[in-house]
Amino acid sequence: MHDPVGPEHAEQAVRGREIALLTNPTSGRGRGARHRDAALARLRESGFVVRNLQGRDADEAADLARGCVADGVEALVVCGGDGLVHLGVQAVAGTGVPLGLIPAGTGNDVARYLGLPRTDPVAAADRVIASQRRTIDLARSGGRYFVTVLAAGFDAIVNERANTMTWPRGQMRYNLATLAELRTFRPIPYVLQLDDGSGPETVQHEAMLVAVGNGPSFGGGLRITEGALLDDGLLDVVVITRMSKPKLVRSYPRLFTGRIDGVEEYVHRRVRSVTVAAPGIVSYADGERFGPLPLTVECVPGALEVIA
Repeated sequence: MHDPVGPEHAEQAVRGREIALLTNPTSGRGRGARHRDAALARLRESGFVVRNLQGRDADEAADLARGCVADGVEALVVCGGDGLVHLGVQAVAGTGVPLGLIPAGTGNDVARYLGLPRTDPVAAADRVIASQRRTIDLARSGGRYFVTVLAAGFDAIVNERANTMTWPRGQMRYNLATLAELRTFRPIPYVLQLDDGSGPETVQHEAMLVAVGNGPSFGGGLRITEGALLDDGLLDVVVITRMSKPKLVRSYPRLFTGRIDGVEEYVHRRVRSVTVAAPGIVSYADGERFGPLPLTVECVPGALEVIA
């Protein structure tokens, strides 16, 4: 896959080509703006014509992203975290316009998936300049897509709480939100309709969480759908069935490593589509509020071109 062409030839190849760089300047507590400045200088120096964009809010950013794609830019590059990737994906999915990434968030799971430099914006810009493309699947519910994991249970409730917290930063915030929610959490009754291609099957679980993964991790490396592949045409559905709170606390760190297989309450299925229903749960996908259950999620093979 690697192009033997040296940097000077890559730069000759990009001269005059137009791309869009869409930034969330507040990503990673201000890293977004710093990483954008470093990446923008590198991209322009290499010969790209770069539209430098940021929205005042998510709606304006989404409009800018869609406008660039409609105008025919060669790539949409986002500088931010998984939330901005999520926004960018809605604009480019199915269009053939590739999505590039300058990671600047707290989780950066998509950058992890694609093996991109997560702390060096100039190195990430060099990947955009090299323009190596890869095609991956997306998950879709209605008209909305996600790249990483849809969380619909204890993990989504934790996300709701973590998003209201201003301290501490990064992963520790999720850990504290987890401990706070554990005090009152009760298992949730789920009805799942799974279809692996051989027809639908309905199962019911009293469970702590249900996760639907296009990729293996979310929330900064929480490997809940360990083994999920970005290009296998399938979704990985994980159910953690009813377990005691002490056991959930003990098992939780294992989610970070993906070494959860030995936990008997762990159920893992690979499907083409799944409908998840449960009372009172708002799902999260790519770390963004996605929508209340019930939801039907399907895999859309090859829906996204990425620069990886």
